[in-house]
Amino acid sequence: MELLSEDQQLIADSAAGFLRDRHGIATFRALREAGDDANTALTAELAEMGWMGIMIPEALGGLGLGYRAAGLIAEELGRNLTVNPFVSSAVLAGTALASAGGEMVQNWAPKIATGDAKVALAMDEVAKHRPERIATTVSGASGALKLNGRKTYVVDGGIADRLIVTAMRGEDLCLVMCDPMADGVTRAPQVMLDHRNAATVIFEDVAIAEANIFAQGAAAEQILAKTLAAGRAIAAAEQLGVAKAAAEQTYDYLRTRKQFGVLIGQFQALQHRAADLYCELAQVSSLIAAALNALDEDGADVETLTRAAKAKMARVGRQATEEGVQMHGGIGMTDEMDLGLFMKRDRALTEFLGDAGYHTEWILRQRGI
Repeated sequence: MELLSEDQQLIADSAAGFLRDRHGIATFRALREAGDDANTALTAELAEMGWMGIMIPEALGGLGLGYRAAGLIAEELGRNLTVNPFVSSAVLAGTALASAGGEMVQNWAPKIATGDAKVALAMDEVAKHRPERIATTVSGASGALKLNGRKTYVVDGGIADRLIVTAMRGEDLCLVMCDPMADGVTRAPQVMLDHRNAATVIFEDVAIAEANIFAQGAAAEQILAKTLAAGRAIAAAEQLGVAKAAAEQTYDYLRTRKQFGVLIGQFQALQHRAADLYCELAQVSSLIAAALNALDEDGADVETLTRAAKAKMARVGRQATEEGVQMHGGIGMTDEMDLGLFMKRDRALTEFLGDAGYHTEWILRQRGI
């Protein structure tokens, strides 16, 4: 088991207390009933605590605390089902801009850190996560550039002030900062299983300036690779929080529910299943921590570790939520229980930035299998 530093423990404790008291599952249910799938008011609170600037360097108004610290926050966000733009804006956009540097990061990183701007990454164009399949294009001569294409399941795309769009300019990958309110941009909300904000975004002859292309070619490929690796690890950390919360509710139920006058937690078959889940959660927790630490250290195995963590967490998350429902019986799927909410969020996080099959296949190919 990893021992957290004093600073990391303070971050974990403050995140746990704040989210439990202010933005827990009861808040999620209230937002769902109100039809609010964005919870925009929360961004200001997260910014006040410094969370929105966690990947932004101190020189630009952020905290620059790194990915391990961000993972601790994400885990508590998952545990409480908190609706927020943390992963999309603070982590994905924050990583992309901080990695690129230059005028773009000078302009937008401070706004992300203060919560004055939300930036989303628009990359996928098909139903599954396949960021390498890019049909969106930047064409035309310098001074008359046009952006054309379609992006799907842009998480927080409906509330974003800016979009970082992946596009091809000839043979080169480009990262383009685009105003979603610009002429030629159409945003349509997409219904998400877990009641989260997402959008389909269509670009039709959108005029962009050369300065809006903040990375191109090999530089853009490196930035996107680091951004996706960071997103995978943080999404896995959030999914870990979801799985832990589901498991804890299940353990509590085993300790209190009686059948034929006996606590069901005394049944050996259920004890074995609970113990297996506990071990799986401990193993994947260590793997996610290793991936986050590798990101902070810029290790050579970042790509493999983040993909392994995402794949493993997808399987353990499914185990945690399904075991919870089965051990509760039919009541586990009723809306009165939180398990159904955890299950929906778990499934959405599994698909976000690639499911277990996608990342497992990559690892196997790398090993020549």
